[in-house]
Amino acid sequence: MQDPPRLGSLDALRGFAIASMVLVNNPGDWNHIYGPLAHAKWNGWTFTDIVFPLFLFCAGVAMTLSIGRRAREGTSRKGLLAGAWRRAAIIFLVGVALNFVPAFDPSTVRIPGVLQRIALCVAIAAPVVIWGGWRATIAAIAVLFAAYSVPMLAIGRLEPGEDFGAAIDRAVFGAHLWSQSRTWDPEGLVSTLPAAASLLFGVLAGYSIVRDAPSSQASRMALAGAAFLGAGLAMDAFFMPINKNLWTPSYAVFMTGWSLVAFGLFHALYDRVPGLFLPLTIFGMNALFIFAFSGLVARLINKAWLYGWIRSLPLDLRNASLAYAILFEIAMFAVAWFMWKKRWFVKV
Repeated sequence: MQDPPRLGSLDALRGFAIASMVLVNNPGDWNHIYGPLAHAKWNGWTFTDIVFPLFLFCAGVAMTLSIGRRAREGTSRKGLLAGAWRRAAIIFLVGVALNFVPAFDPSTVRIPGVLQRIALCVAIAAPVVIWGGWRATIAAIAVLFAAYSVPMLAIGRLEPGEDFGAAIDRAVFGAHLWSQSRTWDPEGLVSTLPAAASLLFGVLAGYSIVRDAPSSQASRMALAGAAFLGAGLAMDAFFMPINKNLWTPSYAVFMTGWSLVAFGLFHALYDRVPGLFLPLTIFGMNALFIFAFSGLVARLINKAWLYGWIRSLPLDLRNASLAYAILFEIAMFAVAWFMWKKRWFVKV
């Protein structure tokens, strides 16, 4: 079987996810943000709530294609698993290391985080992709949803710090949780189960890309996306609310719908106007590095001085906060562009 060509549309979509993550994570002032650029406070969703599951979806598509290619090149299954788990371990450790910056405090350092969740999702999904196919992937998603939903509905309440997942996180991590609560964590252990399902939905999309004729790929993704959006809304009404902090199954399904719609759109347009997607592709070629690097820079720079200069301009506070985020985004793009120009691609 011939390897499918590299998906430029996937690189661009992954770049869009990372560029969006950098933008929403770096406002000048967290108290002055436009609504779509902030997470929903609890139930519900905004544009910002789409970004993380979109990245996991892209990681799932890429996992299907890369593992399939390496298997055809002769890498053993044990070798594939060792490579995937090694990558996951590095991502996890980088995420924990970032949490030590700028204050090195082992007594309260946060253990969970975005990179840590990505790592755990990769580690969970890898055996399914390596030893299974699309049927095994669907079964794994069902198991993950069930393992999450049963205790979450049976124990505690789906309120901040009162759910089963929060109790597990307090027992496991103690003081090493999100500093804004210390009683629960938006990247906690239990909610990582449906987050892994979000990545596995991307795996299924990857199988579809390999199987379907190129002429029908975009339309099939768009139709599937509409179905997932409808299913997510139905689950929100009759099962569990759409909630990013809890990463409920309804949230995972609903955001997969948006991911499929976006992927279908990028896939349909990329070959027609590739130049339009070039900035996003540049971001996407070093996506994890740019995200980690942006987190490090944000922790080290003198934000008060930089943002103070912007606030001195005759701008509404929300516009000043957004201007800071845009300038930060431009700086990160300059790094991504330089690396792309030099053909420096950081892989783990």
